[in-house]
Amino acid sequence: MVKFSRELEAQLIPEWKEAFVNYWQLKKQIKKIKLSQKSKQPQQVLDREFGLFILDPIRSLAKNISSKLVHSDTETEIIQARSKSMEDGDEEVLYQTELVQLFSEEDEVAVFFERLDGELNKVNQFYKNKESEFLERGEILNKQLETLLDLKRVLNEHRRNPNAGVLPLSCSSSPPRNSFCSESASESNETSADSQIDEIIAALEREGINSATRKKTKKGKPKMAMRIGIPAASPTRTITAVTSMLWEDLVNNPKKELGAGDFINRKKIQCAEKMIRGAFVELYRGLGLLKTYSSLNMVAFTKILKKFDKVSNQQASASYLKVVKRSHFISSDKVVRLMDDVESIFTKHFANNDRKKAMKFLRPQQQKESHMMTNMEFLVTGLTRNEGFIEKQDSANFDGLTVMLCSVFTLLSFHLFMYGCNLFMWKGTRINYNFIFEFQPSTALKYRDAFLICTTFMTSVAAAMVIHLLLRASSFSPNHVDAIPGILLLIFVFVFICPFDIFYRPTRYCFIRIIRNIVCSPFYKVLMVDFFMADQLTSQIPLLRHMESTTCYFLSGSFKTHRYETCKSGRLYRELAYVISFLPYYWRAMQCARRWFDESDLNHLANMGKYVSAMVAAGARITYGRQENHLWFGIVLVTSVFSTVYQLYWDFVKDWGLLNSKSKNLWLRDNLILKNKSIYYMSIVLNIVLRVAWVETVMGFRFNMVESRMLDFLLASLEVIRRGHWNFYRLENEHLNNVGKFRAVKAVPLPFRESDSDG
Repeated sequence: MVKFSRELEAQLIPEWKEAFVNYWQLKKQIKKIKLSQKSKQPQQVLDREFGLFILDPIRSLAKNISSKLVHSDTETEIIQARSKSMEDGDEEVLYQTELVQLFSEEDEVAVFFERLDGELNKVNQFYKNKESEFLERGEILNKQLETLLDLKRVLNEHRRNPNAGVLPLSCSSSPPRNSFCSESASESNETSADSQIDEIIAALEREGINSATRKKTKKGKPKMAMRIGIPAASPTRTITAVTSMLWEDLVNNPKKELGAGDFINRKKIQCAEKMIRGAFVELYRGLGLLKTYSSLNMVAFTKILKKFDKVSNQQASASYLKVVKRSHFISSDKVVRLMDDVESIFTKHFANNDRKKAMKFLRPQQQKESHMMTNMEFLVTGLTRNEGFIEKQDSANFDGLTVMLCSVFTLLSFHLFMYGCNLFMWKGTRINYNFIFEFQPSTALKYRDAFLICTTFMTSVAAAMVIHLLLRASSFSPNHVDAIPGILLLIFVFVFICPFDIFYRPTRYCFIRIIRNIVCSPFYKVLMVDFFMADQLTSQIPLLRHMESTTCYFLSGSFKTHRYETCKSGRLYRELAYVISFLPYYWRAMQCARRWFDESDLNHLANMGKYVSAMVAAGARITYGRQENHLWFGIVLVTSVFSTVYQLYWDFVKDWGLLNSKSKNLWLRDNLILKNKSIYYMSIVLNIVLRVAWVETVMGFRFNMVESRMLDFLLASLEVIRRGHWNFYRLENEHLNNVGKFRAVKAVPLPFRESDSDG
């Protein structure tokens, strides 16, 4: 039977952990009560021998409590509620039990009930705050939805009958280039437009939306303006460039049946509807979390009081539980009623009265994980086959297509394998990575999926290489044989961009969107998942270099002539080496610049300096590899040391939140997810060692071509290991930041907002 403490640890909301009942502290206090009871037993035996039998003080106090309960029907006999004035004028109700006073002679028991009172007050107050927050959000969403419905109604009426209703608005507010809006508009139309604008503004004001304003054009014709904020990217990007559009762009359309204007308006309405729908989903999710919070705390109070009764041989739990059940976090039904309202609203307006469809949005089902225990075996088999294949190749062929494609696929699979290990560790330590990355739990990649993908990936590559080897040993044409790796590459590309809902399409398309955002930096708002992926790319520069060589190999026709050095002898290729090495750092630096522009935080500029220093160091090392002299050796040494120290400081202090001299955990941080502190110290040392792997490039070791390529592959693999190791602590620190701010629900921006005073 699983202990309740483990069940509570597994089921509580990680971001709200500090707001839950501190069950473990109360449990320790009960153990102290048990020890104090045992210490009094010898004295009681001695008293009986001398005929000085004294009743158990706890039992006598319990009788006093029982007598109070018999002569009182009110809650205040056990718990006294006292009000404390708050700054905003509200009153915070605090509970204080009389049990603390009744057990004042029993120090440990009094401390227990004092702490229990404190936990009850903490839970109650947190629940009230979150309940008020969600109720306020629900009211705002209702107003947003009503405004959206009004917009859709007016737009639909205009489309059904463009010559009536809002037609005067269209003509009066259209720019001069619209030929159908002539200057001969009648006075009656203008008067009608005035009255219609006033009517719509009054209707919106009744709904609580005051962002619509009545204006006139330069020619004195009436128009109405209303700003609708549509984020430039996804609705989750709260600090983004807001596209403001005027009311006349919605309802005062040019008179075109299927024109571009209608398409744009429909898209804007759909975008606003999608944002409001997402906000309702997040509201419902937050209400569900609060409901879970209430039920888990109720069970925790029940369990801990039963333990107290068992240890002290008393029956105080029934009295205290009556008060707990009357407290706000149990007695209030506002959350349940609001959940019912959200369900009905969502079913009616976003699911066409299909409740089953609505609940798929509101309560997405988690994917069932399959137990595939042979993933690791397949991975090892694939790697072994590749290794055996490489050993059978001569050095000339090893310099060509084989090493390039093997390195690309192996490094990519290894990185995916490390990501699977990250997912496994994040799940085991209850780090809410789906919330941090803003992934959909129903479609997010699980660690078993990651292992399965990289296993399938490497097995396919190994099979293709074995076929390639067998055909080379036969009488097949070398040109046809060398096309096999290219065919395999095309197959992987096709699967990656396949539009059908197979092979993890949500994950593939999400990855494509993230890569687009990275490449187009700084023109897209930067999310956590964007710069997290960009950091992964900075660890895959060798893979990008191999992809450059592979592309050149096929585009230049080298696979026909078998001249593997063609792509390395050209000047353009040599210059591209700098570009490829700089690109990941450049993208990451541009993301830092964009975040500084959006948030005005100088830390982002300091972070950008880290990537600029990495670019300089990488360029110096490439140049030194081609011009080995004392000058460039000194430049490489200075730039690399400076960049490494910069990166290590940022890793430990900013990304991991460690090296805090004032922390209760020596040179770590106050909150640690892993219980063994030595793991953090070993991780610091490991990160330092792997960060200085560049020293090999300036040590002057001499290897043949095969050994040199194997060494490069080894160093690239070590960097992938370092990045996977870095990933865990980076997300751990981000998760703890969310826990400190009790962030468990996303803040979705809403489309309708007040316009500026100048319109």
